[in-house]
Amino acid sequence: MRIIIAGAGDVGFHLAKLLAQEGQDIVLIDQDQKPLKQASGHLDVGIIRGSSTSYSVLEEAGVSEADLLIAVTSSEEANLATCIIGKHLGAKKTVSRIQNVEFLLSKEKLDLKDLGIDEIISPESLAAKEIKRLLKEVAITDTFDFDEGRLSLIGVIIDDTSPLNGRTLVEMAHLNPEQNFITVAILRDNETIIPHGDNQFKEGDHAYFIAQPDGMEAVLSLAGKAKQEIKNIMILGGSKVGFHAAKRLSRKFNVKLIESDKDKCFELADQLKNVMVIHGDGRDVDLLEEEGIADMDTFIAVTGNSETNIISCLVAKNRNVKKTISLVENIDYIHLSQNIGVDTMINKKLIAANFIFRYIREGDIISLTSIHGVDAEVLEFIVKAGSKITEREIKNLEFPKGAIIGGVVRNGVGYTTMGNFQFRPKDRAVVLCRPGCIKTVGEFFK
Repeated sequence: MRIIIAGAGDVGFHLAKLLAQEGQDIVLIDQDQKPLKQASGHLDVGIIRGSSTSYSVLEEAGVSEADLLIAVTSSEEANLATCIIGKHLGAKKTVSRIQNVEFLLSKEKLDLKDLGIDEIISPESLAAKEIKRLLKEVAITDTFDFDEGRLSLIGVIIDDTSPLNGRTLVEMAHLNPEQNFITVAILRDNETIIPHGDNQFKEGDHAYFIAQPDGMEAVLSLAGKAKQEIKNIMILGGSKVGFHAAKRLSRKFNVKLIESDKDKCFELADQLKNVMVIHGDGRDVDLLEEEGIADMDTFIAVTGNSETNIISCLVAKNRNVKKTISLVENIDYIHLSQNIGVDTMINKKLIAANFIFRYIREGDIISLTSIHGVDAEVLEFIVKAGSKITEREIKNLEFPKGAIIGGVVRNGVGYTTMGNFQFRPKDRAVVLCRPGCIKTVGEFFK
């Protein structure tokens, strides 16, 4: 596929990285030479310096032959204009990054597709959606449902009291006679391990499992975690992410939102009828204590300052808050969460890039999600008749070592998959794999 990406910032660079590993034909456009130079030095992509709203620049990029045009510059207007112009010049599909969520709410009325914009994404709205997803269970650091929960990806921390501590995957199998979950990844000291039978769990590991509905409690039990519900949530920061998160979460939980800007507080209070909005500096520990931080089940920090978010989450953790989530701008910070005590760090640009990535396969991959801090992607495929994956049992497929098949949904029922399992057409397969072998894994499902 020929893919043009307008904007070489964090979203554009991460997208280009994912797509370049796929062997796609990528062209990056940006007006700033510095990010283009960084991209060309690290990735196998073409670069063009100039404005993506320029007819001549898009022509030079080969827009008439582009399968996909993605506009992710920092300017909403430039992104929309790029897609409209690019579509009229022959781009088959266009995706635009936006900031004004009114476009999301009214995209049918606005007939954006008629204008030439096939899809719009808001990193802030996606981040709020991600936060809601992460609040499924306190003891679980990360969770993602496949096919409406028929299979789930869950992450837990292995501590010194866990029955899994010191055991190999083979030994764990004896503790799981029902075979209702499978280990798919271990994050240890910022290193991602795709585990096999001899791999051993260690204290401090961040372990990830694919589980059947009845397997989630088994994972929590073996990890030594008690199931706890979330009721009370405190959000620090009335940013767009904070606003959208509060709006989504207040439908189910008791939410307090702290914002330092007094005028913004009044605006938020008018818009968020079921949220208690508090004016104050969230860095003030006394204020947090006065507002009952010790009674919170979850603390979410989404101010515009990454360091403030991280430190306030550590304060919350110190006050025995069960779950903390921090928004960070620097993607490299995400790997720190395992070591410094914040349960989960998220980056809205990374979330947006992964959301866009699903367009590259035109249906081969039906969903993709990233695990925060893990150097691997979780993919979902529909198994096709005659595909390589159906030819033999899993143990005889010579599947890439950088990937692991976690489970399958067959006839509406989720199963974990062992070595003697064989796929059939129309199965929905869940696979975890390193970015570098996504293309190889995809060949099994073509």
